[in-house]
Amino acid sequence: MTPTILRQLWSVVETTQSNTLLKLDDASLVQWLLKQTKTQASLDQNEAHVLSDYIQSRLTLIRELAQERHSSWQQY
Repeated sequence: MTPTILRQLWSVVETTQSNTLLKLDDASLVQWLLKQTKTQASLDQNEAHVLSDYIQSRLTLIRELAQERHSSWQQY
């Protein structure tokens, strides 16, 4: 997996509304993030599989970041 693909993924995470990231179940969130990243970066089958595994391993962090943004936004 290239640094460019990782940057694309985390860009998607940061620009996606927190509600979207929080409402999806694990499998749906992995597939949604993979699909969104694929629209910005050309991925072959192997890269898509590796990225899917990476997203799965970072779901807790992704949800924590989304929850933090969601909570911060609600304070205003």
